[in-house]
Formats: sequence, structure tokens, C-alpha cells
Amino acid sequence: MANRRAPSDRTRRPLDAARLDELALAYVARFATSRAKLTRYLSRKIRESDWIGAMDGSAACAAAVAKMDRLGFVDDRQYAAMRGAAMTRRGLGVRRVTAQLWIDGIDSADSAEAVEAATGAALAAALGFARRRRFGPYAAAMVTDPVLREKQVAAFARAGHSLTLARRILAAAPGDAAALDEEAGLD
Repeated sequence: MANRRAPSDRTRRPLDAARLDELALAYVARFATSRAKLTRYLSRKIRESDWIGAMDGSAACAAAVAKMDRLGFVDDRQYAAMRGAAMTRRGLGVRRVTAQLWIDGIDSADSAEAVEAATGAALAAALGFARRRRFGPYAAAMVTDPVLREKQVAAFARAGHSLTLARRILAAAPGDAAALDEEAGLD
């Protein structure tokens, strides 16, 4: 077992505005992030340290986030587009994309384009989800058990897809994906 100290044993390091700017720059250099996520990270760093800055810690946090935004290192609209597209490619639906962007602190004005793009790709995302899970037209055999069918519908719902779209895909016979793929614009 590794020799790890408990969090209460750690010495609290001093933190000032200059070091907070360095932490913000290192974070945005490593991760694609939103303003809210960067604010949460910096606030946590302030809580975990001894603040020795001249200004209040929360004001310094807001200033660091504003500086990263002004320099173009944080862009909520671009982050929303990137995050929404990645989730859609993974086969997640519009509701899941919208919820995740809300969790990431993206307001509705900045997430509107990403949600619209996810709505446009809803069928393709649902088919990708079905392909990965081997549901509906990608299954080895037709599912006749109503309990198993409802479990598959529930999996679609958890992934953020509409129930009508899920039932439509699950109604397709195994090996009959060509019509749905063509409709979604897939190869």
C-alpha cells in the first residue's frame, strides 16, 4: 500500500494572485474548460491553501478567470461546440448534451449552437449508440421479451435519446440498418 498522508496532514501552502494566475494558465494549457469550471478549480485551490494575497480570494479568482477569457484561453461557446460534438459522436442524445453543458456552467446563449447541432445529429447519435450496444438493427437476434425491450429503451433514455426514437430503432429487424443509416446520412 502506498504511503499516503491524509488530507488533514498536508501543510497548507501560501497562495497569492500571481500564483493563482499561474495555476489558471497551467489548467487551461492542459484542459479544455469553461469559465465556470475554471472558477470552480481556482476556488478549490484557494480553499485548500492559505490565501496571502492583497485582494480577496474570490476577487482574485474572478480576475484570473477574466484574464484567461480576455487572452482567449477560455471560450464558453467554443467549449460547448467541442463538448457537444464529442458527446454526439459517442452516441449521446440531446438531453444528455444539454444537461452536461449546464453542469459545465455554460449558459443557454453559449450552448444554443451546440444543442442545435446535437438535435440535427440525433438520429445518427442514436444509431451509433445502438451499434455500440448491439440493439435493434445491430443485434444478433430480434428481441421478443418485453422486459428486455424496455431495458433497452431505458438505456436509450439514460443516454439522452427520445423514447420515440429509441422505440423506432429497436423496432427495426436485425440486419435491417441500411434504411436508418441512409436516413441519418451514414455510410
